[in-house]
Amino acid sequence: MRIQWDPERGAHHQALPYRSIQIGLSGEAVRRYVDAWTMAITDVTDLAREVHAAVRSGAGVDGLVPVERPYPLPEDIIETIGASPA
Repeated sequence: MRIQWDPERGAHHQALPYRSIQIGLSGEAVRRYVDAWTMAITDVTDLAREVHAAVRSGAGVDGLVPVERPYPLPEDIIETIGASPA
């Protein structure tokens, strides 16, 4: 498994003042993810085109993409993975 912190970007690709964790799976976890844990795959091409059009027109993406909130973590996990308190 690999854990890294990635910079976040807004709808106009501007840097945001926080990072998000990216967790990479390997080995048995990948097999389970592919064969057992994945319940469905949804084609979001039309939504991506709608978001792109909204960004290009300046209309904004509110209501098109989910609102992201920090996930609450216990203090020991915050320290272990090097997260910032929310």
